[in-house]
Amino acid sequence: MFKRLILVCVVSVLLGSLTGFLFWSLSDLPRVESLEEYTPLEASKVYDANGELIAEYYLERRTFIPYYKIPDHVKKAFIAIEDERFYKHHGIDFIGILRALYHDIKAGRIVQGGSTITQQLAKMLFLKPERSISRKIKEAALSLQIEKKYTKDEILGLYLNQTFFGSNAYGIEAAAHTYFGKSTDELSIAEAALLAALPRAPSYYSPFKHPEKALKRRNLVLKKMLQLGYISEIQYEEAIETPLPEKPHRRRYNAPYFIEFLRDRLEDRYNQALYTDGLKIYSTLDMSYQRVAEEAVKKGIESIEKREKPGVQAALIAIEIDTGKVVAMVGGTDFWETQFNRATQAMRQPGSAFKPIVYLTAIEKDFIPEDRIEDREVGYPMPDRKDEVWIPRNYEKVYNGEVTLLQALSHSLNAATVCLADTIGIKSIVKTAKAIGLKSTVHPYLSSAIGASETTLFDLAYAYVTLATGYRTAPLFVNDVLNREDISLEQHYPDARRVLDPAVVDTIRYMLRDVVLHGTGRRARQLNRPVYGKTGTTNDYTDAWFMGFDDQLVVGVWVGRDDHTPIGNRETGARAALPIWMEFMKNYRG
Repeated sequence: MFKRLILVCVVSVLLGSLTGFLFWSLSDLPRVESLEEYTPLEASKVYDANGELIAEYYLERRTFIPYYKIPDHVKKAFIAIEDERFYKHHGIDFIGILRALYHDIKAGRIVQGGSTITQQLAKMLFLKPERSISRKIKEAALSLQIEKKYTKDEILGLYLNQTFFGSNAYGIEAAAHTYFGKSTDELSIAEAALLAALPRAPSYYSPFKHPEKALKRRNLVLKKMLQLGYISEIQYEEAIETPLPEKPHRRRYNAPYFIEFLRDRLEDRYNQALYTDGLKIYSTLDMSYQRVAEEAVKKGIESIEKREKPGVQAALIAIEIDTGKVVAMVGGTDFWETQFNRATQAMRQPGSAFKPIVYLTAIEKDFIPEDRIEDREVGYPMPDRKDEVWIPRNYEKVYNGEVTLLQALSHSLNAATVCLADTIGIKSIVKTAKAIGLKSTVHPYLSSAIGASETTLFDLAYAYVTLATGYRTAPLFVNDVLNREDISLEQHYPDARRVLDPAVVDTIRYMLRDVVLHGTGRRARQLNRPVYGKTGTTNDYTDAWFMGFDDQLVVGVWVGRDDHTPIGNRETGARAALPIWMEFMKNYRG
């Protein structure tokens, strides 16, 4: 009697302890209803103006795909290797647990897991990756609740979108792109089997790191699919002969300098959401123009480096005249080697490419192209050293005496331009530069008239938009941003205001056309259509520029070296930059 009493007490204590442990384990169980608000971390996508995908911004490379868009053979590959009784159990598969235990004991090590797909989903979404009895109890309880509330296909879809496949791919769609460069709905049986082989140990079964192990496990998946009747013998034989992928399809995204330029600006507005909320960003870039721009820079640099030592860089920007939209941007010869964007970040002296602003100022002061100025050696007092003089010199060191404004700009005469700047006042020129949209500082010294004040290609290009149209136009690089529900978060439209009289614009265009017809840009006559522009060359051939436009685009090109050493002997704007500009202008129309 006494022994029975003790036994009852012990059993009562054990049951009480077990009940208490179960209550404690389940006391902070997450609400499975939160799955209805499930929003996985999803990459934001950047598109060009025609809807072509350019790049993605992400922390986890993931693209959510609805379960009903996942092909049947893809689903069955995962069920075959992970949970063959998936459609028969209610979240916990006791038969599967016993079978796994048997195989583990037989092998003397863990060779099979007993967790169902539902349990794996519960663990991924709700629980910490700890090994404890408490976590297994929570996992089982959550699995039962999930199975009550959601259909099998919904559960499988969530699992496939959440699973990590290695190589920084989260979710089935990202995995399909990473391993095979295609979408989930394009996967073959062999490809689906390889992806199903990965979640157990993505690194261990990686086809890129351990191809033998990956092949063995992929073929195991195929064998299981055959045994379960998911595929035919013919499909099986064909699939096992399919080779593994040899390298990941890393997205060396298109237009990388533009994409980083865009990222920098969007980060200020969206912070972390830029990388996690699956935004759709429709940019102004046109990939048809971008490809032409990249090819033009490539060919131009190859040509220069045949005659000069390597290390020359180039940048190009193309802007739609009527809208101010950036349609092409190249910030250097190789983004993957250096991410410094020479189109937007490099502060360089524009040289004679600045001169049209001087002549624009004169026109606004009622000068006409036929008015005459002196082109001769003149010394001007140095701003900070009154006892010294600065003498601007022409490129050929030849002086022409009295010349027209038109001749002075067309032939890029430094002495004549400084004479004009001294006549109309450098402060007026500084004011004009600011009025037409040049944001970089123009120092109030006469040397600025021939391009001594540094600027960026980006800023100078927008100043040329004003020269071409008379409208100061705001830079535009995003058309629309949508959230994952396709609700617009922001839309952008052209923003321009007239700052130049139409007659003034006609006159400066006439003068820039003469640069092409008779002056330093006459090589561009080969285009056989009306184009306008100005060359620029700085001391010792350190910087070479060509800034110009037609009736559609303003295009600016800069060539130079990052260390500010000379490009090479006599590498002027006309010789180094203009050929790149012409290559683009010749081909961008398609």
